[in-house]
Amino acid sequence: MSNKIFVIDTSVILYDSSCIFSFKDNRIAIPICVLEEMDGLKKGNQNKNYQAREFIRYLDSLSSKNISKRWISMTPDSDAKIKIICKDFLSVTNDNKIIETGLFLKEKHKKDFQVILVSKDINQRVKARALSLCSEDYLRGKVKTNIYKGVREIETKKSFVEHINNNNISTDFSDYVKNPLPNEFFIFKSDNVNALAFFNSYSGRIQKIEKKIAVGIKPRNNRQFFAINALMNESIKVVTLEGPAGTGKTLLAIAAAIDLQNNYDRIFISRPLVPLNNKEIGYLPGNEKEKVSPYMMPFWDNLEFIKSKFQPKSKNAIKINALIKKEKILVTPLAFIRGRSFVNKFIIIDEAQNLTPLEIKTIITRAGENTKIVLTGDKKQIDTPYLDEESNGLCHLINRFKGDKMYAHIHLEKGERSMLANLAFNKL
Repeated sequence: MSNKIFVIDTSVILYDSSCIFSFKDNRIAIPICVLEEMDGLKKGNQNKNYQAREFIRYLDSLSSKNISKRWISMTPDSDAKIKIICKDFLSVTNDNKIIETGLFLKEKHKKDFQVILVSKDINQRVKARALSLCSEDYLRGKVKTNIYKGVREIETKKSFVEHINNNNISTDFSDYVKNPLPNEFFIFKSDNVNALAFFNSYSGRIQKIEKKIAVGIKPRNNRQFFAINALMNESIKVVTLEGPAGTGKTLLAIAAAIDLQNNYDRIFISRPLVPLNNKEIGYLPGNEKEKVSPYMMPFWDNLEFIKSKFQPKSKNAIKINALIKKEKILVTPLAFIRGRSFVNKFIIIDEAQNLTPLEIKTIITRAGENTKIVLTGDKKQIDTPYLDEESNGLCHLINRFKGDKMYAHIHLEKGERSMLANLAFNKL
């Protein structure tokens, strides 16, 4: 059956307010209870509030056309049609009312249309299938789980490894590296000899990695050396560091930012507050800083660790304290910097796997001249209900930016927090 009616769940709209344009020439049904939920979410400055407002604005442009009485064409050049389904059901919860809407349409149009519930809520999809209603995830923005890792390990001739180590660059690498991507990193191996390098797309050469140290923090493995290289390379404007906890993502990003602080007006360090939303934060005691302080502690812990590398009265320790006191290093929740424009800033966004693709886009499109953005996260530690390894903003960014000259990505693998932490990670 080629003709379909897609029943749209609230979770899909909160993920992508333009979702109704993704179903080609089919019909889109919006249960009235979904609009009730949109009404309750229209106020606020979080992403879900923005999505709700955008969706309501579009429906408002169609509301004078009896959108609840008949199927309305969405655009002149498309056969896609939309309708608000206004019907009373027995269920109390909106989730169940949405499923009942699908079952009602399935029975009403069983000869002409296949009815499909589209939801980002896994449990909602399971319940729908249990009631013989076809249900699917919303696929727009999803990426393959085997995402780009930014690093290749290549077994090669010893002569090539020695050539890289002795000469720093190689213009003739076609026999050893196939189709290198801009800023892709390489570990060339031969016997017991390694060479660390990356593809400099501006020069078109394989270039040896300089083993840099950032404000007293020395990388402990090859991939951390790659990360420091990308973080301190000013021609690279966006860096993503993805990997398990304890691999040094946030620490390396903060260390590089401090090392480069003379090149930027301010360092912003931020993260989304999950699972708290703005309303829940409001119930916490204290002022704005006191309310969010517990969620920013990982950043302060990293700053303290960096300072511990120096004597309390040393030049570097005094410099870091001055940066914090003058708020040249600003640790703040993501909700409090959203909507600002950033010129000459170094921005670190931690836990980026908990952001949607739209939120990632919103952050990066605010970047002005001489701004660098670093996003860190672990695709396996997603705390947001309607995101997964394939639909979160961090993986979406990696998939879309891969191959751009201004972008570098490193997948970090080895935990360096402690031997005990590694034991727990591997055994538990």
